[in-house]
Amino acid sequence: MTATEAAWEALVSAALLGTDRRPPSAARGAEAAGELLDAAARRTLRRRAGLRPGPAAAPPEPAPEDPRPELPRAARHRLDALLAGRAAPAPAGGRRGTAPDLAELLPQWLSMAGERGYRAPAAALPALLDAARARTDLRPRALALAGPRGLWLARLNPDWRFALRGGGAGGTLPDPGDERGVRELWEEGLFAERVALLGAVRAADPAAGRALLASGWSGERAEDRLMFLDSLRAGLSAADEEFLEEALADRSRNVRATAAELLSALPGSAFAGRMAGRAVTCVGLDRTAAVPTVVVEAPHECDEEMRRDGVSAVPPSGRGERSWWLGQLVEAAPLACWPARFGGRSPEEVVALPVADDWQPELHAAWCRAAVRQRDAAWSRALLGAPSVPPATGPGTSSLAERAQLLSTLDPQERARWVADFVAAHGLSEAFQLLGVCAVPWAEPLGEAVIDALDTARDAGGYPWSFSGVMGLAERCLSPAAAPRLASRASAVPDAEDTVPGAGAYWSEAFQRLAATLDLRARMRAELDGVPDGTA
Repeated sequence: MTATEAAWEALVSAALLGTDRRPPSAARGAEAAGELLDAAARRTLRRRAGLRPGPAAAPPEPAPEDPRPELPRAARHRLDALLAGRAAPAPAGGRRGTAPDLAELLPQWLSMAGERGYRAPAAALPALLDAARARTDLRPRALALAGPRGLWLARLNPDWRFALRGGGAGGTLPDPGDERGVRELWEEGLFAERVALLGAVRAADPAAGRALLASGWSGERAEDRLMFLDSLRAGLSAADEEFLEEALADRSRNVRATAAELLSALPGSAFAGRMAGRAVTCVGLDRTAAVPTVVVEAPHECDEEMRRDGVSAVPPSGRGERSWWLGQLVEAAPLACWPARFGGRSPEEVVALPVADDWQPELHAAWCRAAVRQRDAAWSRALLGAPSVPPATGPGTSSLAERAQLLSTLDPQERARWVADFVAAHGLSEAFQLLGVCAVPWAEPLGEAVIDALDTARDAGGYPWSFSGVMGLAERCLSPAAAPRLASRASAVPDAEDTVPGAGAYWSEAFQRLAATLDLRARMRAELDGVPDGTA
């Protein structure tokens, strides 16, 4: 031990034992304690000053360039405010007040910024990555805005490693035409990167994407084959039929089922023809009855060929075998086979026919699934029926969930008109699922119908908290052009005798918040468009 080390050990011993038992000098009491501390301070300073610096770490590679344009100044400030407001504490007492919810506006702002091709300011990248870490729904848009510099920064912080699994967000994928780069990433990349790469190549060249998928198909894990196969939904065409037919013989049941589902979305495929042949033998028309009636004879067995075509032999718990098999056959059969089977009747006429022996729910539910899978608007209209008809008594649907799926096959304008008429007929309590499938911002007829229904609910003494979900949806989806219609509704209404105390004030706050949110959304758009004062 060196003299310096010995002196330090002596100071440590005196501190542990106490200056009364091990005094540093002839001093006693407080004077000895002060002397010990002074000596320790001097020794500590000497020890620190005498340390030799270690080898310097290699500096990180410079951040890559991002050629996209910068955000306008007002939009930069808006992004900072939205990122700061996303973690704001909830208002006390559960009342949201009249201020817009910045956390719910952030996804919309990110989408608008992405549409305009902007890049995130460098100073905002840490907060943007933190937001994406906290909310998975933000990740695709946040990482796209962060771009290559965001990925560069994510490599320096373990908390942001999720961004490196983002499948090439930010422009790290090779160009689909770069055969060597595509092949290297496909063979060596992470799974998420390979999924993103397959999607990019298929979007540019469907045949090349299919060839890439087929190149190592047999060596992939079953769960990976399932995800890769699902990517064929985008741009699905008759050219994919051969590959999907081969996938019907896959050793994984889930892969076989997905291949069958994709083939059934190709009405001209051989698979669709086989399923149509089976389905029409099970469903026909009894013309001898007083009223033409649909008759059903469900399959009595699930044979090997049916199982090979993806029909699952074992039904879920509580479901009968024959009805389970029938549903799978009908939903996979092309809808074009039914008019001829029913004497040239249109989809509306087929759906209106009575069905014998209580088979109607099963048969119509299968037709609903087929219409959604095949994106057949004519059959969707027939099964939806008039919006004024309650869901439980509609011609082809028994639930709002089925109606929402069918609505997704219609063009946005027709979808908005149908839901607007539904809201006018039934109010908002039944419409939440249907509103969720409408294009944003809501078209004018739908926006007007929602505002009128909210107004009617308030005037009728409706329980205000039961409409908070629809009000939140309206804040995100109403067109900002609807803001002037809300001005007269923002004033407080005295509580009626038969209403909840304070309901009038709650409704007033909700309408004020809705108007303020629409105004803020309009300003956000104007700022991103570079309008100097932030007004459209």
